[in-house]
Amino acid sequence: MKLATLKDGSRDGQLVVVARDLKTAHVADGIAPTLQAALDDWAFIAPQLGELYLLLNGGRTSRGFDFDPAKCMAPLPRAFQWVDGSAYVNHVELVRKARNAEMPASFWEDPLMYQGGSDDFLGPTDPIVLAHEEWGIDFEAEVAVITGDIPMGSTPHQAFDQIRLLLLVNDVSLRNLIPAELGKGFGFLQSKPASAFSPVAVTPDELGDAWQDAKVHLPLRSTWNGKLVGQPHAGVDMVFNFAQLLAHLCKTRNARAGTILGSGTVSNKDAKRGYSCIAEKRALEMIADGVSSTPFMLFGDTIKIEMLDAAGKSIFGAIDQELKQAEARKAR
Repeated sequence: MKLATLKDGSRDGQLVVVARDLKTAHVADGIAPTLQAALDDWAFIAPQLGELYLLLNGGRTSRGFDFDPAKCMAPLPRAFQWVDGSAYVNHVELVRKARNAEMPASFWEDPLMYQGGSDDFLGPTDPIVLAHEEWGIDFEAEVAVITGDIPMGSTPHQAFDQIRLLLLVNDVSLRNLIPAELGKGFGFLQSKPASAFSPVAVTPDELGDAWQDAKVHLPLRSTWNGKLVGQPHAGVDMVFNFAQLLAHLCKTRNARAGTILGSGTVSNKDAKRGYSCIAEKRALEMIADGVSSTPFMLFGDTIKIEMLDAAGKSIFGAIDQELKQAEARKAR
């Protein structure tokens, strides 16, 4: 099934069930008010949402309405936990190679992961609002999962059973702030503003044969200012699958229902498939020419991130954002 959260003036929005073709939706009132409420009691709530999904797809409900992604918040507008891995090690290798930094061999065996802010996510068409272009504003197209409760010490197989939903992410990065922050030895903070999510989160069965080995075997498309700049295959060159990433997360702690885990920037060794973030394009230029020529995002730029099924139909709907300059705050 497919689920979304509509803007209703509250922090957590209104849970709705969305038809498979993304054309209509139905409010899930009487079943669960929010997606977090559904996740907290998934075994009881999910079958009821599934019944409504069947009715909606069959045109057997009189309360359906046109689905508009512009009226959506992130499926989980705020979450108890947002963590992002770096499953596509090719991306890490390229970025490090561009600055003549050797990549530790352990990166191929032990996942990289950071914990980001989860109290303020962006909806799929909300603008990216930042103060300065000089920060090196970049998009990052990723796939993510939302989980149920995963106990500490879970195996990949056990963690896999708790994957409830999948969705897309634009994990915005401020590249020119990252070196100084990482240089402190304490990780990302200011360099990672609010992430944006696709309008719809889907249960794994919606992906059919494309969901195998805890990976999504489909291309992820990034369109920057109306130009397709990348469509790397999310199932190729993913060194750590979602089950392995979740087990890594839970080695020393529990992950509670509503945890969101990102794959990291989707990247293929085949550069002909393009890129999912500008930093990778700049790294390839640096390696080839000794200088990076592609600029980071400028105010007024747009970024669209979407995944299509084998028939060319959108699965999650699109993240479709414009970069805008924040209004200057007056000092008191």
